Amino acid sequence: MRHSEFHRSHHIGWLRAAVLGANDGLVSTASLVIGIASAHAAHGTILLTGVAGLVSGTMAMAAGEFVSVSSQSDTENADLARERIELDTDHEHELLELTNIYIDRGLTPDLAHQVAVQFTKHDALTAHARDELGITETLNARPIQAALASAATFAIGAALPLLVVLLAPVTFTVPYVAAMSLLFLAGLGALAAKVGGAKIWIGMARVGFWGALAMAATAGVGSLFGVVAA
Repeated sequence: MRHSEFHRSHHIGWLRAAVLGANDGLVSTASLVIGIASAHAAHGTILLTGVAGLVSGTMAMAAGEFVSVSSQSDTENADLARERIELDTDHEHELLELTNIYIDRGLTPDLAHQVAVQFTKHDALTAHARDELGITETLNARPIQAALASAATFAIGAALPLLVVLLAPVTFTVPYVAAMSLLFLAGLGALAAKVGGAKIWIGMARVGFWGALAMAATAGVGSLFGVVAA
C-alpha cells in the first residue's frame, strides 16, 4: 500500500505566479490611484486611471510571465534534447555520470552503479533530467499556466482598490484606499504564507511593508506635482 504524502512544493508552479500577480495588481493600482488622488484629480479621472492601470497591467503581466517562463521552458527543452543525443551516442559515459552523482549523494560505488543501471533501464532521460539537470515534472516551466495565473490574479488584485474608490467618500479617497489596500495585502500575505507553509505574520509583514512604501512614495509624488500644477 502506498503512503500518500502532501508536499507544498507541488504548488510552487502556480503559487509564485498567482501571488506575484495579485500583489502586483493590488500594490500598483492602489499606488496609482493614491498618486493621482493626491494630485487633487477629479474622481472620474482617478477611476479612469485605475481602470486603465488594471487593463494594461493585466495584459503586461500575462505577456511578461509567458515570455519569461517560455524562455525557461526553451532552456529546459534544449538541455533535454542535448541529453537525448548524449544518451544515444555515449551511453557508458552517461551511465558513469549518473553513478558519480549518486556517489556524491552518499551511496557506495557499487550501490550507486546498481541504482544508475536500474534507472537507466527504466527511463534514462527522466533519471538524467531529474538528477543531473534538476528538471522534474513538479517544477518544470509551464508558460500558459503561469501567464493565466498571473493575469487573473493581477486583475483581481487591481479590482480591489478600484472597488474602494467607487464606494468611499470622494474627499477620503486616499486614506480609504490606503487603509483597505493594506488590509487586503495583509490578507494576501497571510494566504500565501499559509499555502506555502511559512509563518503567517512574516507573510503579512513583508507584503504590508512594501505595499505601504509604494503607496507612500506615489502619494508624495502626487502631492508634489499637484502643488506644482496648482
